[in-house]
Amino acid sequence: MAASDDITAYDVSQDADRRAICERLSAVFDEELPDAESKVWHGHPVWFLAGNPVAGYAARKVGVQLLFWSGQSFGESDLKPEGTFKAAEARYSSADEIDEDAVRRWAAKARDIQWDYKNIRATKGRLVALTPMPFD
Repeated sequence: MAASDDITAYDVSQDADRRAICERLSAVFDEELPDAESKVWHGHPVWFLAGNPVAGYAARKVGVQLLFWSGQSFGESDLKPEGTFKAAEARYSSADEIDEDAVRRWAAKARDIQWDYKNIRATKGRLVALTPMPFD
């Protein structure tokens, strides 16, 4: 499934460096997460599986932040913890910095390793594992 029109609009609205990064990440997610719904959510492109956010990115003041909502459970040292839950990130200043094989591997893990962010309000902020957590 190709990126949604709102993601395409987000990507093309960036300066040349950020646009190149965004377009590469979007292409990888579209290939590696073909069953995902993609949309701009809270102002940034996000890919969802069964309503659960799994991957996305955001243009920042410097570069682009790549985010995996369950990334701390991937067992990947190149992803750094982000926030107070299980998310992890990588940051890019140039499209040349992207290790596409790594992003593909992380996207595959995002499909297979998930915490339930979709229902976090119902669980009063407690994350529940949707899949076995091999690295936690």
